[in-house]
Amino acid sequence: MKTTKAEALRRWSQLEPADPLRVMAPTPYKAAGSKYGTDSIRIGGSPEFIDAVMSNLKTIIDGENHVTRLTLSRAEVKSTEINGERRVFANASAGAEIVYIALNMRGSEGAIASGVFSRDLDGATERFAEVNRYAS
Repeated sequence: MKTTKAEALRRWSQLEPADPLRVMAPTPYKAAGSKYGTDSIRIGGSPEFIDAVMSNLKTIIDGENHVTRLTLSRAEVKSTEINGERRVFANASAGAEIVYIALNMRGSEGAIASGVFSRDLDGATERFAEVNRYAS
């Protein structure tokens, strides 16, 4: 069922501030297939706009820990070829970028290696375990 714009605006206006990391479900280790519909974030626009949005998502940084890892990609938007057709994004802001953020479970080997070689992630691991409902 599709929500109307009015319904979506009403719901948005009634939301209390919340930490997205608390409810962000990690994608299982070695998950195959499309990740469409998983808990992830895509932000596009000018670098200033992206930075403004990301400045409100800093708690997600704790998703990079011994148990989970962040998929994080930030790149400039460029014209591209899709199915043999050149696509130019004429409405893109000057210097437009795109950012993708997703949370993934580490495999046991990755978790062990992270625990041994990335001691700087100890604090993030503890904070993640305290807040994320999927961290049990």
